[in-house]
Amino acid sequence: MNDKSMSLRLPKPLADQLGQLAESTGRTKSFLVIQALESFLERESWQVAEITKGLAEADAGDFSTPEEIQAMDRKWGYRAR
Repeated sequence: MNDKSMSLRLPKPLADQLGQLAESTGRTKSFLVIQALESFLERESWQVAEITKGLAEADAGDFSTPEEIQAMDRKWGYRAR
């Protein structure tokens, strides 16, 4: 098993909420924290990767053409004012 141990301090309301959720779902607090952390890391990593990709495209001068913008406008029905 390659698990690592980590300790942290939680604000009492958060610790209470975690305890209540663990009890009501029959899961351990560790399981719920790991599940939440995995979800957070996946979402944040995706966002950072997309921002990095967008910055690289902008640095390369890869911007949408007016025709591409008009096509998106037609597709989504959005009219900027």
